[in-house]
Amino acid sequence: MTLDPVHVGGIADLATYLARNVDDGEHVDLARTVWEEYLDPLYGSDGNAVLEPLGRKRLRAADVDDVALAESPFETVHGLDSGTINPTTFKNGIVLDVAQAAMAAVPSDLDLHRHRSIVATTHANDATLALDQPWRERDEGYCRWRVIHAPRVSRFAEGVVHALSLYLAESTHALEHADEVEDLLVLDGPLYPKELLNWRDRDGELSDLSREAKPKEVVENYVRLVERFVERDVPLCGFVKNPASKHLVNAVRDRGMEAPWTDDTAFFTRLLERRAVGKRGTDGRETGELTFTNWFVSRGGCDRTFAAGGDAFGLERRLDADLYEVAFFVVYDPRTDVLYRVEAPLAFARDDDVRRRLTTQMLSGVAANRGPPDAVAKADELARISAQEKVALRRKLEENLDSDAVRQYDDLRWAPGE
Repeated sequence: MTLDPVHVGGIADLATYLARNVDDGEHVDLARTVWEEYLDPLYGSDGNAVLEPLGRKRLRAADVDDVALAESPFETVHGLDSGTINPTTFKNGIVLDVAQAAMAAVPSDLDLHRHRSIVATTHANDATLALDQPWRERDEGYCRWRVIHAPRVSRFAEGVVHALSLYLAESTHALEHADEVEDLLVLDGPLYPKELLNWRDRDGELSDLSREAKPKEVVENYVRLVERFVERDVPLCGFVKNPASKHLVNAVRDRGMEAPWTDDTAFFTRLLERRAVGKRGTDGRETGELTFTNWFVSRGGCDRTFAAGGDAFGLERRLDADLYEVAFFVVYDPRTDVLYRVEAPLAFARDDDVRRRLTTQMLSGVAANRGPPDAVAKADELARISAQEKVALRRKLEENLDSDAVRQYDDLRWAPGE
């Protein structure tokens, strides 16, 4: 043990001091004020609406037990996810990440579950290397894989290979199996690849990279995916387990309103959390109901890329521009103190009945699982690469590349089994 009781007591005293001097008791009232006065719609500093309600703006609640047992509005639900081994730098100068994507079905479809799309993205400082490969098949056609060469950057190589592998595997697998989805597809994550979209607002090198062919190819896959599902009239949505947007609180601050929350998730959590009168802490939280918002159209942050007036990453939009806009609602689970965000193209969310069905489906899944709905959880399980598998794969890559991975102390400190 590294902390003696006296140290624990000292840390507790620090918390007591902070609690006396950082009073968040008024944050609930502030959140209510923002909700009631600023979000119908919320305007940005340029005068454009960055957040606009779909239908009537309201806060809602659903009994956990009742909604968990609600009949599914969709006969079948498919989920899709992608997992990686995490970026690895080798002593020969290659930076590499490998992602595999899988689609899950509820009820189960074992033949579909066997399919995989695997993408390895490499970054090498040697500009003469030609590493790109077309798709190749293995496992009797159930698995396909390819290697792509990331555009050269002087920094951010690990982040670049990770994002390109993850999103290319996910989007191509979704397109490959789109026609097998009959009722609903739920992406494990946002509707569009927000990490790539954010490159344009980042460091100059990443901003320049976002204009190159390979990032645009990945983003285009998601655009075509939306179009495919709209043309087939099959709903598509994204279930975001860790929403991290800040454009709501930033827009509120731009309007001159105090916004003490670190991000939009903190704001909505404060708004939706309910406590018994006079009680604080976990024991005081009311846990019998999920709380959630109405749907909104989002045109702030990276969502502005696919707003009707956005440039859509310079890609051709084959449908009316407003159909690609991001609509969302958030749901708060007080049992775990976690907030989730559900996104869908406005093409689907503008329909009252589709919104109702998507809302019921997501609430029922969260209530029953105390976490992501079944289709998302299944896809995550299929696509996940375990810590032990990552170690084994890196060793195999070292052998085949004839080069050791660059190791740091944390690789030893946090090695599996340690």
